Amino acid sequence: MPLTIPAKAEHRTFLYSEPCTDLDALSADIAYLGIPYGESYTFGEIASDQSRGALAMRRATDRILRSIERYDFDIGGPLYDNRPIRAVDCGDVYADPRELKQHLARAEQVVRRIVASGAMPIILGGDHSIPIPVLKALDDQGPITLIQIDQHLDWREEINGVTHGLSSPIRRASEMDHIGEIFQIGLHASGSGRQEEFDAARAYGAHLVSSYELHERGIQHVLDRIPAGGRYYITVDLDAFEPGIAPGVAAPCAGGMTFMQARTLIHGLVNKGRVVGMDVVEITPASDVNDITCITAGRLIVNLVGAAVRADYFGAK
Repeated sequence: MPLTIPAKAEHRTFLYSEPCTDLDALSADIAYLGIPYGESYTFGEIASDQSRGALAMRRATDRILRSIERYDFDIGGPLYDNRPIRAVDCGDVYADPRELKQHLARAEQVVRRIVASGAMPIILGGDHSIPIPVLKALDDQGPITLIQIDQHLDWREEINGVTHGLSSPIRRASEMDHIGEIFQIGLHASGSGRQEEFDAARAYGAHLVSSYELHERGIQHVLDRIPAGGRYYITVDLDAFEPGIAPGVAAPCAGGMTFMQARTLIHGLVNKGRVVGMDVVEITPASDVNDITCITAGRLIVNLVGAAVRADYFGAK
């Protein structure tokens, strides 16, 4: 018996996927991508704790999914259903401290390359400004029905002159020609929206679904309102959830969604049409408890990927 064993290596990629260091040679069904930085409102927010969300998600890989071949009750078998699915981790979008605004422009370029290769982009944030460049990069995938899971409205026009920050992604999405209907699900408490943001969302025709409506009428009621046969993008802010399953967020608040509601929504969307991508954002690893928030976010991704595989999203490359 040996006296020592090697130290456990950290997971360098998400969900045991292959590392992809050459985007020009990208060939995969699923591409995980970290987008650590958004467009900040203050200098102190540039490298906020949320910028370490993608790293924390990778580190939690073996708690999210013990191994690829294990039977998973959420999806009815192994993650990839014993099919030759190729998943890669493209790493994190590079940020140059001398030109921080270029980070989101690079994010858009990377997502465009992922989509052009035929892979489904799954984004690990980062704050909630990161869906803006992702959605821009999906302009040839429309019309897209935007599905937001969030406590907050995110319809601010600007804060401190910043128009592409974490409080504005849905407002910016509403201005994109390829974005059609918007469903905002899990809204509760103050929703960090003033009356003018609420009015703007209503004027656009956004479907505002509070967590209380979810609890009282059920998630199937919401699914039935979403048009079938569409193309859907899902953006998940972890503060939408009950704090017991997502404690590591900047704005925890009682009354949120449950994991089962979100899981049912994701499976329903996969089978209702075509999910073209997903992001998980607003995780604050320093305030997480036993990686619970990362595990919750990761399990939502597992359910999306597992359901998409079984819905035959991925053909031969």
